[in-house]
Amino acid sequence: MIDPLDASMKIAVAGLQAQSTRVRVVSENLANAQATGTTRGADPYRRKTVTFESAMNRALGVSLVKIKGVGVDKAPFRVEFEPSHPAADEKGYVKMPNVSLLLEMADMREANRSYEANLQMIKQARSMQSMTIDLLRNG
Repeated sequence: MIDPLDASMKIAVAGLQAQSTRVRVVSENLANAQATGTTRGADPYRRKTVTFESAMNRALGVSLVKIKGVGVDKAPFRVEFEPSHPAADEKGYVKMPNVSLLLEMADMREANRSYEANLQMIKQARSMQSMTIDLLRNG
């Protein structure tokens, strides 16, 4: 028989792992939000994205969230006029990363909330396991 508490903990752990990866990628995007190329006309840092997928755990009979992959955002780069910049093209324009601070902060907030929700789920499952053991001992 499948233990529902064990299954719920495995679901929450998978969620923690996925959101941890998401926070890492968002942090990398934020850290590189101003990272331009170093040579004339070079491309700057390109925003990374995380793709999730559902994976069936046949032993528990539940679906778990998994990271399908970390890709790159194909959105166009912003350009700024800075003729003295080492990465400026022949017209004086520098390609800037396609990272939106507002979008990254929203992603970070959502990932943090999701992480906290999964952590709460684990705490609740542990508490229920502990109460069940106490009942069995004192019953």
